[in-house]
This record gives sequence, C-alpha cells and structure tokens, in this order.
Amino acid sequence: MNHQQNPQGGNLTNLKEFVLLGFSDVPHLQWFLFGLLIVMYSFILLGNGFIVLITRVDSALQTPMYFFLGNFSFLEICYVSITLPRMVFNLSTQRRSISFIACAIQMCCTLILGATECLLLAVMAYDRYMAICNPLHYPLVMNQRVCSQLVIGCWISGIPAQIGQTSQIFSLSFCGSNQINHFFCDIPPILHLACGDIFMNEMLVFLGAVIFVLVPFLLIVFSYSKIISTVLKLPSATSRVKAFSTCSSHLAVVILFFGSAMITYFTSNTSHSGGTDKVLSLFYTVVTPMFNPLVYSLRNKDIIVALRKFLCKQITKI
Repeated sequence: MNHQQNPQGGNLTNLKEFVLLGFSDVPHLQWFLFGLLIVMYSFILLGNGFIVLITRVDSALQTPMYFFLGNFSFLEICYVSITLPRMVFNLSTQRRSISFIACAIQMCCTLILGATECLLLAVMAYDRYMAICNPLHYPLVMNQRVCSQLVIGCWISGIPAQIGQTSQIFSLSFCGSNQINHFFCDIPPILHLACGDIFMNEMLVFLGAVIFVLVPFLLIVFSYSKIISTVLKLPSATSRVKAFSTCSSHLAVVILFFGSAMITYFTSNTSHSGGTDKVLSLFYTVVTPMFNPLVYSLRNKDIIVALRKFLCKQITKI
C-alpha cells in the first residue's frame, strides 16, 4: 500500500488489495465452516441445477411460472458462485487478500445479480397475480414473447446503475486499514473503510436500494394483496388451498431475501456491526439460494411428478 498525506491531517491509502477477514474471529471453527460451505454450495448447485434442467425438459412445465422459476434458479447459481467459492478458498488456504480490481468486480457482479433477483421476484409475483386475478387474460398477456422480454429486462436493467454504483464507491479514498470485516466485498464494510464525507455515497446507495429493492418489494406486496383478496372470494375451500399453494413457495423466498437485504441496505453505515452484516449477508447470498430448491421441490406437486418421470426415464435408459 502507498500512503499520501491527507490535507485534513490523516493518511490516505492508495490500495492495491483488501483483506477479507471473513470468519477469522472464530479460528476454532474454520474447518467446520469449510466443510459446511462445501456441502451447502454442492446442494445449491445440484438443487437449483435440477430445477433449471427439469423446467426445460419436461413438457408439463412449459408454462410462464416454471419458465421464471428456471431462470430464477439459474440466477441463484450465478449469484452464489460470486461469493461462496472465494469464501471456501479463503477458509482452506487462510489467504484472505483480494486485489482492488477483483474486489470491485465482485461487488459489481453481486449488485447486478442482486438487482436482477429483486426484479425477477417481482415479475414472478406479477405472474401469479395475472394467473389468479385475471385467469381469462393470462394466456394472452403472459405469452412466450412477453415472458422472455420480462426476463431479459430483469437481467439487464440493473447493469448501468450498479456499474455506476461500484465506480463511485471505489473512486473514494480509503484511510488506514485495508481489512474488510466481511466475507465478500459488500457496500457497507467497504464504505466503513472510506475517509472523508461519504454522505453523498450513502445517499446514492440508499437511492439504489429504493429503486432495486424497495420498489420491487412494494410491487410484490401489491400483487399479493390483490391475490389474497381474490383467493378469499373463491367459493371452494379446495380452490383456495390450491391457489395459495402456488404462491407460498415464492412468498417464503421473498420474505427471506428481501427481509435481510432491506435491513442491510436501508440502515445507516454507522449503525452496521461486522457480525450483523455477515449474518444478514449469509441469508441473501447463501441461505436463500439453498432454500429455493427445497421450497419449490418439496411443496410443488408438479416438480415432484416431473422428478419421478425424469428419474424413470433415466432408469429405463440404463
């Protein structure tokens, strides 16, 4: 690291690398965490990979709901692969350094994929709203072209804003320590290392969170308020149960992901503690991707039937 004198009296640091402290505060648990993360990552890859595969090969799952689910599962694989492999590597080698450029790239990719996840969850809620509240118009509105456009829009909408967000954060001057009390390059711990007035940066982070987290969340809340109102009016208890069952898995993922993300990005930088940040980040970077295949597989009869058909075909081929 190269140092230069700050006109206000402190030292500015021209960083070439950061150090991700990760879970170094619990050295006796390093190998346990290494094994646990390996198992979790394998489960995330296999579980979400299976959903991607089954929604593409099974003709019964060629519907908008499962088209979005397949894209969401693929997104989860990409999202967790940005952070978890490096966590495992750091635990196994105890080499926690990450270059300035690599840190910026990791943050940018995490923000882009996080924004995509928020938008895609909102689109999935809209799909359920159309299916339950406007069933007669559903096939016309949610056709293949529209579904593809919605997914592409989710993937690309956050790219310009999140590249700009990352650029303005990494253009800051950093004071003293280069140690990030986190397991990946997230916004709050990076801003904690910055010197000078970061009020404008915090406001830009807040604005980005409003656009890509709060607005999709409010759209989801609106969709589900309409869904619940419509379902409660259904005359048959069986119909009500069936309608709610198609939404419960998605709603569980929404609560877990948005809950932890909003606490992280809507509280001030000064109120963040390293331990709290790490726990919350684990929820939206690791637990949600692991939770996704569980709730959609165990609570979804169509997925279970498709799994049985797929396994029977594979067995007959042997």
